[in-house]
Amino acid sequence: MFDPDKYRSVTWLKGGRVYPELDCFGIVNEIRSDLNLPLWPEFAGVTKDNDGLDREARGLMSELTKCDPAPGAGIACYSGGMVTHVAIVVDIGGSLYAAECNPKSNVTFLPLSRFERRFVKVEYYQ
Repeated sequence: MFDPDKYRSVTWLKGGRVYPELDCFGIVNEIRSDLNLPLWPEFAGVTKDNDGLDREARGLMSELTKCDPAPGAGIACYSGGMVTHVAIVVDIGGSLYAAECNPKSNVTFLPLSRFERRFVKVEYYQ
C-alpha cells in the first residue's frame, strides 16, 4: 500500500536519485520501488539540461507500453514538443493522483485532471 507520508521529508535536488534527495525522475523510481514494481534505469546525471530528460525519456518510452492512468504508471509531460517533466500515478484513498517533485514545492500529489492541465500533453506508460 502506498504511504504518501514517507515523501513529506523529500527535498528536491537537481539530478537527485537517492531518497530523501530526489528530482522528478528520482521520485518515479522511489515510488516504483515502494510499489514493488521493476525499477527503470537510473539515468544518473540526467536532467533537463541540454535536452537530456527529453532524450532519455523518449528512449525509455520506446521500450514501454502506453496505457491508461493506473497506480505505478509513469507520466511523460510535454511542453511544446519536448518531455520537460515526469511524474508517477499513485492511488491515495481510492483516487488517482500524480506524484511529482519540483524545486521549492518538493513532493506534491495532485488529482490527475488538475495535473494534466499544466502541460500541453501527458502520456502514461507501464
